[in-house]
Order: sequence, then C-alpha cells, then structure tokens
Amino acid sequence: MDIRSLEQELKGNAYPGRGIVLGESEDGKYAVTAYFIMGRSANSRNRVFVEDGEGIRTQAFDPAKVEDPSLIIYAPVRVLGNKTIVTNGDQTDTIYYGMDHQLTFEQSLRCREFEPDAPNYTPRISGIMHIDKGSYSYAMSILKSNHGDASSCLRFTFAYQNPIAGEGHFIHTYMGDGNPLPSFEGEPKRVEIKGDIDAFTDMVWNSLNEDNKVSLFVRYIEIATGKYESRIVNKNKYEENYK
Repeated sequence: MDIRSLEQELKGNAYPGRGIVLGESEDGKYAVTAYFIMGRSANSRNRVFVEDGEGIRTQAFDPAKVEDPSLIIYAPVRVLGNKTIVTNGDQTDTIYYGMDHQLTFEQSLRCREFEPDAPNYTPRISGIMHIDKGSYSYAMSILKSNHGDASSCLRFTFAYQNPIAGEGHFIHTYMGDGNPLPSFEGEPKRVEIKGDIDAFTDMVWNSLNEDNKVSLFVRYIEIATGKYESRIVNKNKYEENYK
C-alpha cells in the first residue's frame, strides 16, 4: 500500500465521520494518536471533548439542546497501564474492562457490533497503543454491517509491530457523505505523520471540513518513558488546550 498524505485524505473527504490515526513521529521518539469527531445534525454538533483523568470524554456543549445522548456521549480515550485505548464509542469501556480481565483487544470486542443507527449502521472503530520498556506496537479494529445487512457483523483487526518513524494508519467511519452513509472499506490507510504535536494538531484540524468538524484530540507519547503531551481542539470553544 502506497503511503498517503493525511492532509489530502482529510481535505478530500467532506464527511469521514469519526476517525482514528495511530502511528509514530518522524523522529521515532513518540507514539502518536489523533481522534476526531464530525457531525451533520444539531445533536451531533452539540459536543466538546473534555479531559477525564488520563483520557477524555465527550460532553454536551449545551445540555439543554441534547436530543439523544446514547451514541454521542462516551469516553473516546482511556488508559490502562501502558495501553492507550482510542475508539469512536462506548466500546472504549468494553475494551478497558476486557483487557483488565486478561482478554485480548480482539476478544474484548467479540461482544460488540456496529452501532444500531439504521440505516447507516455506523461502524465501531477502535485502536490500542501498547508501549512497554521502549517498545511500541498498535492495533486497529472495525466492526461493520455486512453491506447494510443488520443481521451480519463483519469483524476486522489489524496489528502493527515495530512501527516505522513518520508513518501511521488512518481508519474512519464513512467513505464520504451520503444517505445512508457509506461505511469505511478496506484496511486502514497508510499515512504520513509529520511535525511536532502542535504542527500535527493544526494540520489535522485545518484539514477537516469546516462545516462538519466538531472536536479533535491528539496525543504524543514518549516511547522511552511513557510520558505524554495532549491537545484538545473544540469548535464549540470553552475548553482550553492542555498539556
């Protein structure tokens, strides 16, 4: 698979939905993740990311305008020891508790399927980063309907050992806008990871469609020590970036 420009991938798709990027910085020092959410409806756009312990959670920007919290309020990022979990839904908790009870990443997701939002049946996308004594690996998963058939769930897991500096993988929920929304197809896209945390954050945020983007989270984790630095960007602004 040829490596792609993440910037061009984002600019070329007005509605990728929710997306996860996992990879390694150009200098090889950092494990990198980005997670973004987008929205077409007022309910989906009424969100911000807020810090929650070592992870983040979504929160209604205006609680009075919440219509259905079931698929929009969740913890996208949680940390379990030397593992960082990133997902587009409440399966973050499923993975966290499964792995805390000695299940693998893949096994933890066996009890979950795509989201029950007919006719889109939005895929559940998930990622996990494992940093241990200077080594780094990551994996990604997608649970999707069988071409819109709600009775059949397709499950794919992709594992990446010894990542290459300056490279990562990008998976997102939708191939583009539509009605129903077309689910992501194929394996995660091989993309370039460029710049420090601020340059990377700015690139991703500025490349997302202005009308549809809602929030972005980026984290750089030092592979040698496990120390991390994070950024949050919300279109609904009252949260400041934090370190």
